[in-house]
Amino acid sequence: MTKSLISLAFEKAKKEKRPALLSYTVAGDTSFQKSVEILISISKNVDIVEIGFPHSTPIADGGQIQTSSHRSLKNGFKMNHIFQIVKKYKKIENSKPVILMGYYNMIYQYNENKFLKSCKNSGVDGVIVVDLPWPENRKFAKKCKTKNICFVQLLSPTTSNLRLRKIIKDSHEMCYYISMLSTTGGKLKVSPNNIMKNYFKIKKIKINKNLVNGFGITTNTISGLKRADGLVCGSQICKEITNSFQKRQNPVTNVSKLVYNLKRKII
Repeated sequence: MTKSLISLAFEKAKKEKRPALLSYTVAGDTSFQKSVEILISISKNVDIVEIGFPHSTPIADGGQIQTSSHRSLKNGFKMNHIFQIVKKYKKIENSKPVILMGYYNMIYQYNENKFLKSCKNSGVDGVIVVDLPWPENRKFAKKCKTKNICFVQLLSPTTSNLRLRKIIKDSHEMCYYISMLSTTGGKLKVSPNNIMKNYFKIKKIKINKNLVNGFGITTNTISGLKRADGLVCGSQICKEITNSFQKRQNPVTNVSKLVYNLKRKII
């Protein structure tokens, strides 16, 4: 059986004795073209790119991601544009996996089957659906699997051991650990050591699934978390785009430098 790009990305990072680095940007921020250019520019230093749905009523997105979403929505960004971005990106960089991160209400309005078909046609490798928890997501997760699209299950510090085992059993090749009880971009409320302590408790439960840490990952905290399989940086990237936008600087150049510095902290 052919390994997925997501599995291959983690394997490559492990061979290099470092965590996989995952970036998060909102589709269409600050424009369709800039969104594509940012993805291409950071690809040489990230292993997996996450692309967020622009959304007006977020669940866990903090201020930085909300600002990015607002810019995108203000420009009239729609669901179809996300797939156009993925398709354009994949034409240039087809070796890096793309994971879409967003909300089920948008998928439902778009139509589940149409959404998965669009994912497949554009080259999407995985999806994270924030407002569709286990076990309510089991049916949709199975649909994803039939299309060879990884459905990424979410875990948190409050998830019980019994529930963890059940979620992990139903997971595909990757799970996402929400490392602290906060919105994205919040100040780290627990030490990296405590985050990793909880992380390894989960690792003892799970068998052969890749587990990434998200929330509170910045250039200041990332080195203390580098024993994880993967680390997701989103809010700091969105903040850099905002700063560039406000200063009328090129976000592509500035975000590329930021991601380069993140990579340097974990190698």
